[in-house]
Amino acid sequence: MKTIKEIILKATEFLEQKGIENPRRQAEEVIGDAIDLKRLQLYMEFDRPLTEEELNKCRSCLSRRAKGEPPQYIRGFVDFMGCTLKVTSNVLIPRQETEILVDLIIHALEKEPLEGKTLWDLCCGSGCIGIALKKRFPELKVVLSDVSGAALNIASENAKTNGVEVSLLQGNFLEPFHGMITDYFVCNPPYVSEEEYANLDKEVKEYEPRLALLAKEDGLEFYRRLANDLPVHLNPSGKTWLEIGYRQGEAVNSLFSCPPWIKSEWKKDWAGKDRFFFLEIE
Repeated sequence: MKTIKEIILKATEFLEQKGIENPRRQAEEVIGDAIDLKRLQLYMEFDRPLTEEELNKCRSCLSRRAKGEPPQYIRGFVDFMGCTLKVTSNVLIPRQETEILVDLIIHALEKEPLEGKTLWDLCCGSGCIGIALKKRFPELKVVLSDVSGAALNIASENAKTNGVEVSLLQGNFLEPFHGMITDYFVCNPPYVSEEEYANLDKEVKEYEPRLALLAKEDGLEFYRRLANDLPVHLNPSGKTWLEIGYRQGEAVNSLFSCPPWIKSEWKKDWAGKDRFFFLEIE
């Protein structure tokens, strides 16, 4: 029987041959996930033989990783702002940048009376933003929306797993909200242009949903739609938070430079790149 150490060494060599970056760390993480051990525990149990069932699971997971499938999809879940979220290829993998966005929104909402207030999370995907905010502010009514029914099914599961009640609407962008208004609006829309999409890493382009990534008009399609259509859905002094592409700050700012938009500000991510855009209306 193979020990954990032997499997890690063989897996490292295998992933290196397949061109996977940081093959040793990747091997440890995939094997740890497969047999439900953290990396430190792997080292503490180096000499433990693996059962045939464990070996088969390790081989299956390593084969998927060698083909370029992201480890989050192989694992089947991610940790995000205190939430455990199921992820499949039907939804984008939540990024650290989006955690920064949620943290910024939390700091803003902490200063506001939220009883009876509503927040919409458009293009919700896994539901990561809306669910994290609902978990932090139970008194806030949260509505998750996406054009993808498969994504909404994942978001619904994630809401239940994390013990929060949210509403879910399916439809194209703002169409499901006809005649409705909200106090707070957050959206991480598709914003990758055709040119950028062609140059994305294989792990993103071949495994994450194209529908959630690609936008027309040089990646600005959905921001243009929001600039025109969102104001009628916002209460007076309604607040909007957007995630944007790292080269889109000036372009997005110009789209929201006319009334009724009266206040705009963009912030950078940890890498110093434009990433978040905050707005208010008259």
